[in-house]
Amino acid sequence: MAASNPNSPEILRNEILADARRESEGILARARQDAAALLARAAAEAEQIRRENREQTQAEAARRRELILTTVAVEAGRLRSARLESWLQAIQQATRQKLQARDGFDYRETVIALAAEALSRMTGDAFVVKLSQADGGTLGNGLAEEIGRHVGRSLTVTIAAEPTINDGGPIIQDRNGTQIWDNRFLSRLERLWPELRRQIAVATLLVPRSGTSGGGA
Repeated sequence: MAASNPNSPEILRNEILADARRESEGILARARQDAAALLARAAAEAEQIRRENREQTQAEAARRRELILTTVAVEAGRLRSARLESWLQAIQQATRQKLQARDGFDYRETVIALAAEALSRMTGDAFVVKLSQADGGTLGNGLAEEIGRHVGRSLTVTIAAEPTINDGGPIIQDRNGTQIWDNRFLSRLERLWPELRRQIAVATLLVPRSGTSGGGA
């Protein structure tokens, strides 16, 4: 049997083909490994991006929710304050109308009490109690004496009708005009209103109670 020629073209071709197959298999294996690694890395990056997007979306949603809640709270507070202010203004206007109409109270006794209250806080012994011309003519004699008795000390009180006064209540001044106390109804209401509105709001539980109290009359 004749020995094969190791240098024959057929053997060389087969060896080359075998080497090529081995090399291609190695290349394919490495390619598959590289592809798998690339796919795993891409999947990990995609998951990271998805997670970051979800976190960003959740953070943005939380931020917008807080913003909406804050806006709603501010708007609710604004509407509540506006309604409270409107309600208090209505009360003030109704009180002004009641005072101007002299409705629901003894007008003469109220004038005496307001004048006596002012005089009790003023120094001196001679005073003028000024009223509107209409009140000066209708409240009757003896008003000065009644005011003096309410004060509780010896005073000289003179009643004067003042043309410039056109609303209810007295203006009291001393003889020299250095002390003047405007205790007319509407003037007194203006002075008392800041504390009155606070007390009304507290009494109706519209504002929290505080330790502060109001000013003078």
